[in-house]
Amino acid sequence: MTKLPTDHAERVYAGVLGKIIAVYLGRPYEGWTYDRIQAELGDVTYYVNDRADVALKHHLFLVTDDDISGTFVFPRALRAAGPDPSSADVGDTWLDQIVPDTSVLWWGGLGNSTEHTAYLRMRAGIRPPESGSIARNGLVVAEQVGAQIFVEGFAMTCPGDPAGAADLAERAARVSHDGEAIHAARVVAALVAGAFTATDMDALLDTAIALVPADSLIARIHRDVRDWARDGDWKATRKRIDDEYGYHRYGGNCHVVPNHAIVVAALAHSGGDFDAAMTVVCTSGWDTDSNAGNVGAICGVFGGLAGLAAQDWRGPVADRMYLPAADGGGCVTDAAREALALVDVGRIRNGEAPLPAGPRFGFALPGSVHGFQAEDGTTAVSNVDGALAVGGAATVLTPTFIPPEAREMPIYALVAAPSLYSGQTIVAHADGPARLVLRYYDGDDTVQTVDGPSFVDGRAEWTVPDLGGRPVVAVGLRTDGPATLRDLDWTGAPSVTLTRPEDGGTMWRRAWVPALDRFDARWPEPFRIVQNAGTGLLVTGGQEWRDYTVTADVTPHLAAAAGLAARVQGLLRYYALELTGLDTARLVCGGTVLAATPFAWSYGTTYQLTITVTGDRIRAGVDGTTLFDLTDGSLPAGGVALLVTEGRTATQKVEIAPAIPHTPPNEVSS
Repeated sequence: MTKLPTDHAERVYAGVLGKIIAVYLGRPYEGWTYDRIQAELGDVTYYVNDRADVALKHHLFLVTDDDISGTFVFPRALRAAGPDPSSADVGDTWLDQIVPDTSVLWWGGLGNSTEHTAYLRMRAGIRPPESGSIARNGLVVAEQVGAQIFVEGFAMTCPGDPAGAADLAERAARVSHDGEAIHAARVVAALVAGAFTATDMDALLDTAIALVPADSLIARIHRDVRDWARDGDWKATRKRIDDEYGYHRYGGNCHVVPNHAIVVAALAHSGGDFDAAMTVVCTSGWDTDSNAGNVGAICGVFGGLAGLAAQDWRGPVADRMYLPAADGGGCVTDAAREALALVDVGRIRNGEAPLPAGPRFGFALPGSVHGFQAEDGTTAVSNVDGALAVGGAATVLTPTFIPPEAREMPIYALVAAPSLYSGQTIVAHADGPARLVLRYYDGDDTVQTVDGPSFVDGRAEWTVPDLGGRPVVAVGLRTDGPATLRDLDWTGAPSVTLTRPEDGGTMWRRAWVPALDRFDARWPEPFRIVQNAGTGLLVTGGQEWRDYTVTADVTPHLAAAAGLAARVQGLLRYYALELTGLDTARLVCGGTVLAATPFAWSYGTTYQLTITVTGDRIRAGVDGTTLFDLTDGSLPAGGVALLVTEGRTATQKVEIAPAIPHTPPNEVSS
């Protein structure tokens, strides 16, 4: 246990920003050689996404990216299993949060994508660390670069503790990797954790490499690269790396050895300066977004927020992050919120209480804007003294769902549920002439505006009106300017009916995370879902939902089980009322049966299923009859889902309404 640095939260935030800035800097030319980068881009010194003269992979700036998603989704194991999870615990988070064939991973296939291979192993019942072992997957697959890509989020919970971070990173990395990849992950994690307190990059590199075997290939790389770097010519170092450790020597699609060498070179030549390190790591080629992400996280923590200020790295990002996973309401998020979640885990690890809960958008971290941008793109929006200052007349919004520019993504689709729904109450504080405003998708998938109340005496409160089940895509304020938004939050469970809107459209369907085999638009039922093997979920809602009632009609066509879930936190963590075996109704918590009762049901018949969750009390029933009334404190909050096991079921509508908090019964009953 270490003493937390006084600027702990700010350093975590700088590390998160450093990671995402660097990934977006390196992503457009991922996989290019050094020679091609030199020929078409020259030395990379800033974002190149707008280069019309270069055939880049995409011209969108913010996109879904596996390097960002894995880095900040996998550490959810720290919240689910505690601050010191085992490899198996981290593997369970993979199974809980990854939407198959959709989110986080490169789905390159068995033996081709290391992470996909490990995921398939786990789905087949092979537990970590065997799922990532050389014995199971072979040397080349196990030693690809992914282990070092995804460890910074874990390491940021170990400020000033490089050894602890290395051990934690190793447990996380062994879900999918082995061999030299584990050594590389330990080093990267140690560098991130040590950067909280280090003042000299050479000394930090010494500390990190001492945490892997001296006779390992990774240790040899460090000795060679740092020796080559002493002459100060990073291009000469890059050439020697290519000759000695290049792709021609190390197999697979993206081996850890060449790419780890580039990471070391960027740190050694820059001394930890963010801008200088970005030029080295991005211009050197190979896995540019992953390598830059590692270096960006390390240098972000090392230099703090001041180290990101030499040029406008933060402005184009505006804190926005996409983390497509089974937690639908957390898929569209921002760097400040994700940083604070890691800060709290770090505090718990060090025996301190989490920070006091604040509003969703509180602007407490220096420079944070929580994704807010002016719609006109020209009005100045910035953090001034812990509040969002709007320089003139503008509509200033942050996304609460898939924004229009993110509806079509290259490579990785953005799956998400909205974080804001009809019936929830927005509370905000602002100075200056302003009113609340929200945007939603209509039946033509066009964004429409609803004006809310004006701020009176610096405060506005607004219950989101009934939008006919259409998803809210953004929230913010409109001002004649100037104005200052001090905070914005919303509370309560929704009051909403979710179904196909009368005027159609597609975005209402995109508001559900389809963690199942089929959820097609062509069928007459709004929600016809199919799962070929195992259990599939169709998820919406957020982790803040606590006390509510969810009701849905469920018509099993052919299924081993069909049902409705509440307090869904992932694909393994939820309460569900299931009809199973044609003769049983049961209440489950993930894979655990809490209670069961005889209940004859048949294919083709529609049943009205209801679950009410209040505190730790769970009541569930069918067709108006309560079948279960018991207590369980495993899952205090979460969204909702339709559920099917090995078959097909259909639903016309899902209704959600707030439930009055209730003192649970003294005894469990069923």
